[in-house]
Amino acid sequence: MTQSFPTPAAHARDLLDTLGVPARPADAGQPVRSPIDGSVLTHVAFDDAREIEAKVAAARRAFDAWRVVPAPRRGELVRLFGEELRAAKADLAALVTLEAGKIASEAAGEVQEMIDICDFAVGLSRQLHGLTIASERPGHSMRETWHPLGPVAVISAFNFPVAVWAWNACLALVCGDPVIWKPSEKTPLTALATHAILKRALARFGDAPEGLASVVQGGRDAGERLARDPRIPLVSATGSTRMGKALAPVVAERFGRSILELGGNNAMIVTPSADLSLALRAIVFSAAGTAGQRCTSLRRLIVHESLVDKVADAVDTAFQRLPVGDPREGKTLLGPLIDRQAYEAFVAAMDAVRAEGGTVSGGERLLADQWPEAFYVRPALARLSAPAPCMQRETFAPLLHVVPYNSFDMAMAIQNDVPQGLSSCVMTNDVREAEAFLSAAGSDCGIANVNIGPSGAEIGGAFGGEKETGGGRESGSDSWKQYMRRQTATVNYSGALPLAQGVRFDL
Repeated sequence: MTQSFPTPAAHARDLLDTLGVPARPADAGQPVRSPIDGSVLTHVAFDDAREIEAKVAAARRAFDAWRVVPAPRRGELVRLFGEELRAAKADLAALVTLEAGKIASEAAGEVQEMIDICDFAVGLSRQLHGLTIASERPGHSMRETWHPLGPVAVISAFNFPVAVWAWNACLALVCGDPVIWKPSEKTPLTALATHAILKRALARFGDAPEGLASVVQGGRDAGERLARDPRIPLVSATGSTRMGKALAPVVAERFGRSILELGGNNAMIVTPSADLSLALRAIVFSAAGTAGQRCTSLRRLIVHESLVDKVADAVDTAFQRLPVGDPREGKTLLGPLIDRQAYEAFVAAMDAVRAEGGTVSGGERLLADQWPEAFYVRPALARLSAPAPCMQRETFAPLLHVVPYNSFDMAMAIQNDVPQGLSSCVMTNDVREAEAFLSAAGSDCGIANVNIGPSGAEIGGAFGGEKETGGGRESGSDSWKQYMRRQTATVNYSGALPLAQGVRFDL
C-alpha cells in the first residue's frame, strides 16, 4: 500500500518549524526546489558582500577567544551537538530526503554519520598530541606542538548536504577553529536546520563566542569570496574537479590551505574467484544508490572475460527491478536526480557511449507524467568491448560502464587509467589478487576495498583521493592535523649556548 505524504512544500514547512528554523518570507530570495516533484519548497535570500564580510569578521573575533579554550572543553560543545542531533535525527533526515532526494534510509544514514563524527571528535579533543624529540645539544629539550589554525570555510555539495560539513566542522571546533559554512545553493535548507540544531548546543554550552559558527548562503561568487579572504587560512571544498581547479589556485595564491574532495570515477574488478552473489549486491547499491550521485558511486565495472556476460546480465536484470519513486516511500530504493541539468548530463553520457561503439540498456526517464519537473530514471548499463574515452569522465548519475579483462594486470591497468583517484574495489577470494590490489603497485586511489563496493566509507578512516580527486583527506585518522598549525619549540635549560651541528660563533 502506498503511503500518503503531504506535498514536499508543506512537509518542508512542518520540518523547518520543528527543527527551529525561523520562518522565512514565502517568496523572498532564491527558490529552493525539491527534486521529488520539482516544486518550490521555499525561498532563501543569498548573502551579499557586506553580510559575508560581517560573518568572516565575527569568525575572526571568535577565534581569538576559542583558541584559548582547553580542547576537552571545546569537545564538550561537540558532545552536546551530538546529543541534539540524536534528538533531531528523524526530522533532519526527512529534510535531507525532501531537499536532496535521498531515500529515507540513506538520509538517516547521513545524519548518523554526523553523530558518529561527533563521537569521534569528542574523543579526539583529549588526544591532540605532539612529540617530544631528542635534542643534540646538552641541556636542551625539543618538542613539536599543534595549535589552532583560524577560521575554516567549508563549501559543501548537494549530494551529502550535512554529513560532509560535520566531518569538517566537528574536527575544526575541537581543534580551536570557528567554522563558516557555504552550502550548495541546491540544498540550503538542511544547512539552516543543522545550524539551528547547533545553536541549541551552543546555548547549552553557555560561553561560546559569537560568530563561532555561521552559514553563508550563496552561489559561486560567495564561495570565491571566502576562498580569497586571507583571514580564512583553510578552505575545505567538496564538488566537481572543475570547481576544484578554479578554487585551489585562488586559495594557493594567498598561501592558504585547501582540502579538496573532488570527482570520483570509481571501479570494481570482478575476478573469476569472486562470490558473484556478494558482488551483485555490492554493484547494484554502489552504482544505483543515491541515484548514482555519490562521489564514491561505482562508474566502471571491470569483469573477467569468462564472466562478463553473466555479470552484466544479472546487473541489468537487477537495475530493471529496482523500485523507483518518491524517496519518502519505504519500498523505494531509487529516488530522483537532483535536477534537469543532472538529467541532461546523464542523457549526454549515454549518447557518448553509443557514439563510441557501446550499447546501453536502461536509462529511460520515469514518472514524467506524474512529475514533469522531476527527473527519475532507470539506472543504465553501458556495455563496451574495451575501454573507451567515455569511461574517462565522471557522470553524476546511475550510469555503469562494463568492460572485460583477460589478466589481473590488465584489470589493474584499466582501473588506474583515469584522471580521478577516489575509491576502488576488487571482488576476489584469491589472497594474492587481494594483496596485489592493495600493494604499492595496485590501486592508485585514496580508498581501496576488498569484497565490498567503493561507497559507504566509515568516519574512522580518512576519506579522500588522489589525482584529480584533489588529494584532500577528511574525517578520521590524523585528519585533525589539517585544522591546526604545527610548531617546533626548543628550550635551553642549561647555562651555556651550544649551537646545532657543531657551529662555533664565539664573541
